Amino acid sequence: MQGKDDFMATARGFMKSRIILTAAELDLFTLIDDSYERAEKIAEKFGWDQRALERLMDCLVTFGLLRKEGKIYSLTDESAPYSTKKPASTLPMLLHMKRLWETWSGLTDVVKLGPDSESKPPVPMDMDDRHAFIGAMHAIGRNLSEEIAASLDLNGYRRLLDIGGGSGTYTIAFLKRNPQMRAVLFDLADVIPMARERLSSEGVFERAELKPGDFYKDELPKGCDLALLSAIIHQNGYRQNVDLFGKIYRALDPGGMLLIRDHIMNDERTWPPQGALFAINMLVNTRGGDTYTFNEVEQGLKQAGFNDVRLLRSGERMDCVVGAAKPK
Repeated sequence: MQGKDDFMATARGFMKSRIILTAAELDLFTLIDDSYERAEKIAEKFGWDQRALERLMDCLVTFGLLRKEGKIYSLTDESAPYSTKKPASTLPMLLHMKRLWETWSGLTDVVKLGPDSESKPPVPMDMDDRHAFIGAMHAIGRNLSEEIAASLDLNGYRRLLDIGGGSGTYTIAFLKRNPQMRAVLFDLADVIPMARERLSSEGVFERAELKPGDFYKDELPKGCDLALLSAIIHQNGYRQNVDLFGKIYRALDPGGMLLIRDHIMNDERTWPPQGALFAINMLVNTRGGDTYTFNEVEQGLKQAGFNDVRLLRSGERMDCVVGAAKPK
């Protein structure tokens, strides 16, 4: 249990977050990486307030995100990945957090009125933002995808359907771990070029097919004996998930298996803690999204026709995996 001082420190945590998010919005880490090392020089270039900028940058020094020698600022190892001059910059993830700041600020109204209240919707990502975000997600999720692929015995499966597979993070991990496997990656048409580039750079493109489509509107490609829903079910309401499970059931070969990676909550909905937080994230950002208990996922899968529903892996980092079989 937190003491009074710890509780207040947690309540003040928004101050540190706001400083980091403002630095991301201003693209400070890129500017400093691009030789704009003095607050005076940056303020002069963009017409910003020099004193306010210096105070912001000094706080970043105290966070370990900048170094300061005299009036010269430089990046640290911790902040360098947030410069867009770095390969696979993770700045888009910080900018995504800035979007979440806006939606989370409406939490009180959501609790009072529900997620269907007439709150201002978040600003949608344009094409460049979406591509940068997906790229940052790949950089952040690569190690976890490899860990999950290594934890599953998939030797008997020959063809993976990665539904909403993005730029191919999990397709790559599964193909590299299972040399007998081929894959079909299914995602929106404007995401497919990113997947093609990523799969090619990882040397697995020849073992994959890229199929454009919208899993909310379209039927799924057939001919696979393994399907993956990675970080998808939390964005849907329960009925949406049952409908999606039904599409997967129709597409899978008899005897095939569906894998679901997501937060899987205990019956009290308090573990894993990150899953409880993520349920709030879905509450303020979607109409019906949520994190689900194993019993809820099992019930939805059985409604769609699956059986032998099992929790194959549990964890706290959205690394739980549920498996379900389509009868032969």
